[in-house]
Amino acid sequence: MMKAAIICSLVRPEEKMLIEAFAKRGAPCEVVDDRGIKFDLHALESWKQYDVVVERCVSQSRARYILRALKLAGIKTVNTFDVVENCGDKFVTSQLLVQNHIPTPRTKLAFTPESALQAIEEMGYPCVLKPVVGSWGRMVTRINDRDSAEGMLELRDVLGNYEAHIYYIQEYIHKPSRDIRAFVAGDKTIAAIYRSSEHWITNTARGGKAANCPVTPELDALCTAGARAVGGGVVAVDVLEDAERGLLINEINHTMEFRNSVAPTGVDIPGAIVDYAVKVAGG
Repeated sequence: MMKAAIICSLVRPEEKMLIEAFAKRGAPCEVVDDRGIKFDLHALESWKQYDVVVERCVSQSRARYILRALKLAGIKTVNTFDVVENCGDKFVTSQLLVQNHIPTPRTKLAFTPESALQAIEEMGYPCVLKPVVGSWGRMVTRINDRDSAEGMLELRDVLGNYEAHIYYIQEYIHKPSRDIRAFVAGDKTIAAIYRSSEHWITNTARGGKAANCPVTPELDALCTAGARAVGGGVVAVDVLEDAERGLLINEINHTMEFRNSVAPTGVDIPGAIVDYAVKVAGG
């Protein structure tokens, strides 16, 4: 009988749904709290009791180190270390999308406030300044003019975190008060939602309202191509609608939240994730 583990920081609604999905498939699933993990690189044999490990850490740094250790030990994981590396840094994601000729907003990178200001003015106002690592729309800022650019760059310059000194600048897309979050498992877009808000940031974590979005052949082709570009697995693809260019991939998320998406789509998202994990375990 297959045995799985879910590594998580907290047992949130998503983790509870995954545990239930494993139980429905008759697969034992052990919950491992990442706060208690102690790796001995000379003794990783105990992890080989699991046919597959599903990573659900809140902390991206923990996820990276855990998945790196499990990869070197030959343990199958969902997602893989490479997927987390590629999705966890927004610039890396953007670079992979561009290299694979997948439509995405124009992006610039700079390392000093002076060069960042030049990049912003070349991009034009408004534009978006983002941290290269982050989620839930935190520290994502729309830069409307030179004064706001100078103020935000000065703030970022005095922050202690080195990542704050990496300036990721993206063109502002005039979307129709919504964006699309699509869920990909393996080679299929299993569901998608519109996230609507009067605010320009439409994340459901920031109050955006979820509604079903039909998975058209165009959306499926774009999202599965984006997922392949970052290494596949189970990912959430954030898509923007541009009046002239059509659909553009904005970001790809490796440890996705889906509790607000099951009801509006009517899709068993946790079941699809578990089915993919079972496939990985058997492969």
